[in-house]
Amino acid sequence: MFFSKLDSLSNAIKLISDNQRVTDIEEISIHDAHRRVLAEDIIAFHDSPPFDKSAMDGFALIAEETFGASNSAPKEFRIVDAIGAGDFSSKTVKDNEAIVIATGAPIPDGANAVLMKEYTTIDGDDLTIYSQVTPGENISPKSEDIEKGQKILDRNTFIRYQELGLIASAGYDTVKVYKKPKVKLIITGNELVEPTKEEIDKAKIINSNQFTIKAMVEDSGAICEICHAGDTFDEVKDAVLEASKDYDVIMTTGGTAISKGDVVLDVVDDLGEILFHGVAIRPGKPAGAGIVNGKMVFTFSGQPVAAMSQFDMFARKYLFEMQGREFDFHIVKRISQLKIPSQLGRTDFIRAVSDDECAKHVLNRGSGIIRSMVEANSYIIIDENDEGYQKDDLVDVVLFDSLLW
Repeated sequence: MFFSKLDSLSNAIKLISDNQRVTDIEEISIHDAHRRVLAEDIIAFHDSPPFDKSAMDGFALIAEETFGASNSAPKEFRIVDAIGAGDFSSKTVKDNEAIVIATGAPIPDGANAVLMKEYTTIDGDDLTIYSQVTPGENISPKSEDIEKGQKILDRNTFIRYQELGLIASAGYDTVKVYKKPKVKLIITGNELVEPTKEEIDKAKIINSNQFTIKAMVEDSGAICEICHAGDTFDEVKDAVLEASKDYDVIMTTGGTAISKGDVVLDVVDDLGEILFHGVAIRPGKPAGAGIVNGKMVFTFSGQPVAAMSQFDMFARKYLFEMQGREFDFHIVKRISQLKIPSQLGRTDFIRAVSDDECAKHVLNRGSGIIRSMVEANSYIIIDENDEGYQKDDLVDVVLFDSLLW
């Protein structure tokens, strides 16, 4: 099986999008909800804060009674109670009275402001103040942050630490989220061996794809398990068929081009449906995708850099959106420091080093040179309708950091 006509990148992405699936929903402890995606709207069970509270340590009093107080014209008050955090006072503040109050404690009846203790001196129950406050000063009013019954977060919101605090304040100890997709990564190739410090046998190569692709899957919020299949049709078929029963997504590396032993697309064609095979991109032209038992199958190159680029072009968006989180390339503009040739009709993802103003493509760009990805921090993207860029042209750049979950 081999592509006779290359698909455009945009059409390949559309074919994947047309077959987008979303994972099931699960309810988990809020302790485990960081960096998950909400599968429900969050409606507040409580006001936050639940009462008017002091925004700092000081003295709760009647603001109007402080008017005119200064270093040269201090005023005298009497302390009638003290409130610690988590406590309250049953007393009502009257004229020229004050209650010692801690940050977060409820404002006592009668008081309408808090004066910072830095502007006071104390002698027993006698309080001398040297500054004035206005009504409401240094008070966090009830429901300032959250109002009971209010929708405070929408379904499909990505839960960062900020959202986690808001959800907790709203009264949730569990939350409904999209399940993490389970990905089966099938590494094909009889020539592959595990990393070793020992000399490697002739015609063998260390299997690096299992580490890079697994990490990229996990960087996309999903779970990845690995198996190694040989190069025969039956071995690959058994692995793909078994994975399609228990996993949400299948990914393979190797066996996608036209050569002896490259059987992955034949397996997908035999078990299900091929969406595309061969895309007008560089690197990674032999990329493919298909459906087996309703599960998406991504077929990546055995070449390490090509496989990583193919993952970023096709699989990352699919995994994000399986979990209810939208994903698109975040394009920024940079000045190219070198001339970059390209070919009409092909989209190039070129490894580059970018800063806040400029981008310089990595010169050693072979699809098997892993170090070029280490040296880079971004892709320069050249559209299929462009023939490249001249030095000092503005180019489209995607920073690697913007691809992370």
